[in-house]
Amino acid sequence: MILDIVTYPDPRLKEVCEPVAEVTDDIRQLAADMLETMYAAPGVGLAAPQVGRNIRMLVMDPAMKDEEKQPRVLINPVLTLSGEEVLSEQEGCLSVPMNYRADVKRMSNVHLHATDLDGNIIDEDLEEFPAIIIQHEYDHLDGILFIDKISRLRRTLYDSKVKKWLKRKSAV
Repeated sequence: MILDIVTYPDPRLKEVCEPVAEVTDDIRQLAADMLETMYAAPGVGLAAPQVGRNIRMLVMDPAMKDEEKQPRVLINPVLTLSGEEVLSEQEGCLSVPMNYRADVKRMSNVHLHATDLDGNIIDEDLEEFPAIIIQHEYDHLDGILFIDKISRLRRTLYDSKVKKWLKRKSAV
């Protein structure tokens, strides 16, 4: 089932998420629905708060358009950042309206510790595009959007555009 995506400035996107206590059938169904929603949007990652669930779970797929899908479900991820600071060019977000994009500084390497839907421990190193995706989605679990990482001026300009867009949208 395709879920509704929560969009900025919804206050739920600013909340720090709670750990998943147990992988249940409801969690498995949510993961399947999140993957379906992510692919339909289309996107490469989606965190639970983006669909209104305040839990530490995310889905992602770093596969390029011409590659076979590589869906991942990560429960209670913990990241250790390393490497060099890199520029994530034209980063976007399914929860940030008007297809707004900006360059964001991220780290080149990430060590991921998480659990999968079968309770297996995941301990692996990610780099390049997968590392950027996981940092972006992980930020959502801590109530951080990529627009929180851009300059104050760019953020102010974006906020004013969103307010005008929301006003026009509600007038319709």
